[in-house]
Amino acid sequence: MSLLTFPFRLPLLPVRSLVNLASVIADEAERQMADPATLRRKLERAEQALASGEMSEEQAADFQDAAFAEFTQARRRPRPHPAMGG
Repeated sequence: MSLLTFPFRLPLLPVRSLVNLASVIADEAERQMADPATLRRKLERAEQALASGEMSEEQAADFQDAAFAEFTQARRRPRPHPAMGG
């Protein structure tokens, strides 16, 4: 950024920062969704809810199917390589 263009770009810096922050948050959310530990915690919570009677067998099965589908979908998404700037 040159000194001549800096005054014109200055008003846009907060917007660019916000876009960068949103990108970092989205990347972290995708990373957590694709983490096997997250899936394991979700399934453990469903198992506890089933054991305590908060959830029926059918609801637990639906929850497990949805959790596995979300996990596999997150694992299939191509993730940019950190060294490539993404």
